[in-house]
Amino acid sequence: MAKTEIDKLDYIVRLILTIFLDPLVQGINRILRGKVIIGLIWIITGGLFIIGWIIDIFTMLTRKNITFLA
Repeated sequence: MAKTEIDKLDYIVRLILTIFLDPLVQGINRILRGKVIIGLIWIITGGLFIIGWIIDIFTMLTRKNITFLA
């Protein structure tokens, strides 16, 4: 999987972006990785109706490399 500019950011910056702007940032990140439809759904639904947002925060805090629809 190709690393995007978002993946290269510092851990603290990525965590803050995930907490406050997850649907937008992670939606764009998914689009950049070639998952255009999932990225657009992520942005439009607000991180899959908050469930995906919570999963993204949990995976960031535990530092696991789990991807949810990515």
